[in-house]
Amino acid sequence: MQVAAAVLFDAAGRVLIGRRPEGKPMAGFWEFPGGKLDAGEDAVQALERELSEELGIGLEQARPLITLRNDYPDRTVVLEVFIVDSYKGEPAALEGQALRWVRTAELSRQQLLPADAPIVDAIMAYEGTAHGAGHRLAGHSAR
Repeated sequence: MQVAAAVLFDAAGRVLIGRRPEGKPMAGFWEFPGGKLDAGEDAVQALERELSEELGIGLEQARPLITLRNDYPDRTVVLEVFIVDSYKGEPAALEGQALRWVRTAELSRQQLLPADAPIVDAIMAYEGTAHGAGHRLAGHSAR
């Protein structure tokens, strides 16, 4: 199974996470927005669709952050994670999920899906190499 996920920053440099609703596997855990690729989609197309369906925002620009492979007894999940540099609109919980903006330094203290730990490490490394906060502010058009 292939999955695409997004790391979205707000103007204050916080990252958006959503809570998995009751009835889904791993309900109650927090995760980064995204979802499964549909037949014929590449990861960016899936990310664009998922962000529109889940959050009501339009993807303008994204770049790869990390690709993870998780082997489970019943399936293998390949997760492609992107830094979203630019999007249109304000994220809203269109699927009834709880949303939370979290400072990057607080991500490791959230009850994130266990498989998301390497994403947090990659975000921290990204933050350490980014040149100031401008990388998060410039791309959020149509706010």
